Amino acid sequence: MLNSFSPQQTGVQVSVFHRLHFATYLQVSGMVIILYYMGRSPPTRSVDLVLHALNLAVEYKTINLVAREHLTPEFLKLNPLHTIPLIDDNGFILWESRAIMTYLVSKYGKDDSLYPKDLQQRAIVDQRLHYSNDVFYISKLAARELLLHKKKSIPAELLVKIREVQENVEKLLRGQEFMAGDSLTLADYSYVTLMDVLETVCPTENRCPLTSAWFLRCKTVMKDFVKVNENGASQLKELLKQQLDS
Repeated sequence: MLNSFSPQQTGVQVSVFHRLHFATYLQVSGMVIILYYMGRSPPTRSVDLVLHALNLAVEYKTINLVAREHLTPEFLKLNPLHTIPLIDDNGFILWESRAIMTYLVSKYGKDDSLYPKDLQQRAIVDQRLHYSNDVFYISKLAARELLLHKKKSIPAELLVKIREVQENVEKLLRGQEFMAGDSLTLADYSYVTLMDVLETVCPTENRCPLTSAWFLRCKTVMKDFVKVNENGASQLKELLKQQLDS
């Protein structure tokens, strides 16, 4: 299986000719997945982490949400709801990060460890994935307050919801090392790009030791975690901190 292809991530200087030639080769051979992507977006980083975990070749197409590139006619043809991430797998278009991750593992996973075939085990992973959508919604509200509405603090009622989410995630980790048990699953990939956002806008101050330990565990065991996640996460957290400190 070919490694993921991203000159921006590897830091290797690649000519436009060779980059396009390689991408064209992969598309013709059916071995590349196109990821419509923005590094600061937590869900896109979750999908990218899964792509790396599966050792899949990827062509990255950056969609700048600030520049409203997700509202262009070309992108709206792919996704009328104009959200990222979105993948193009040899002509099959799919958006929504949780749907993408389960699809990728179901199609390309060498085993079922990330998304178990056992119905009861899978149900627990699905349960956690569904709740992660609530976590994303709360983190999105917080980011909008600061970055879109230019608030200098998080409204009190939203802080209550953030703390509730943080406490709920802590509860889910009681008695186990990962979100859906004692082994890494897709549930962890969905949460790991979100919890540091909430920590930035609402520090837990040692209230959630299980969550802190889990995050470090994920950072250790997830393939290419720093390479895939650190840059985009740092950019987003820095923007949030700047607004809070202004």
